Amino acid sequence: MYAQSASESRPVTVTRLREMKAGGEKIVSVTAYDAGFAAQAEAAGIDMILVGDSLGMVVQGHASTLPVGLDHMVYHSACVARGAQRPLLVADLPFMSYRDVPHALASSARLIGEGGAAMVKLEGAGWALEVITALAERDVAVCAHLGLTPQSVHKLGGYRIQGREAAAAERLKADALAVERAGADLLVLECVPSALAAEITRSLRIPTIGIGAGPDCDGQVLVMHDLLGVTPGRRPRFAKNFLAGTGSVEAAFAAYAEAVRSGRFPGPEHGY
Repeated sequence: MYAQSASESRPVTVTRLREMKAGGEKIVSVTAYDAGFAAQAEAAGIDMILVGDSLGMVVQGHASTLPVGLDHMVYHSACVARGAQRPLLVADLPFMSYRDVPHALASSARLIGEGGAAMVKLEGAGWALEVITALAERDVAVCAHLGLTPQSVHKLGGYRIQGREAAAAERLKADALAVERAGADLLVLECVPSALAAEITRSLRIPTIGIGAGPDCDGQVLVMHDLLGVTPGRRPRFAKNFLAGTGSVEAAFAAYAEAVRSGRFPGPEHGY
């Protein structure tokens, strides 16, 4: 059974994430979409829960995240908020819900006010920098997302590794610095070569959370269904089934957390 110390029982905040980066403590994150699994994640000592628009694929059965709407995200975020109090709750702004500053402000107000989120996540840089700045100026905590951005799947031509070529790597490094300057508090790097993710992580003051981005990010996130080995079809290379051999969902979450904190996950076989 996972035992929490007094310090580990306090709610995780943005300030705490920065302290963890500074102290070399790995940040452990999973996705969750309802109260029951959120409670299991909290009991296992998970630091951050992401209510991802990945629910479109793993919960709703769609081929992408694009059909997910704001009402879906608010509903699932509120469910998770009722199931866990300690982990930092981050909720995705779904496709086109932050297409300009007014929409981003209104969408974030719902995710935080109705959905109980502490932070909102959005994909990309470029035009999105104005949105990040507007949210940050209004004291909304923001998680940026670079690399493979699933809401851009049609533009990217599929779910492909990003930043392999020199020019693409330079753009990613520039975008990472730009989202930090714009006011992002956290950065998710998805499907990025491990060496590039390590370089970006060293260059930033804000923490990075990797998924398919190697072991040197400040933390890791996995989609819950991948972690539990229940994703239908072929699992991503960066995923690992932690339920096998553990016997319960809470034990699987705890095994994942221990593997991340000890540096055993992700291994070379999970990166690019």
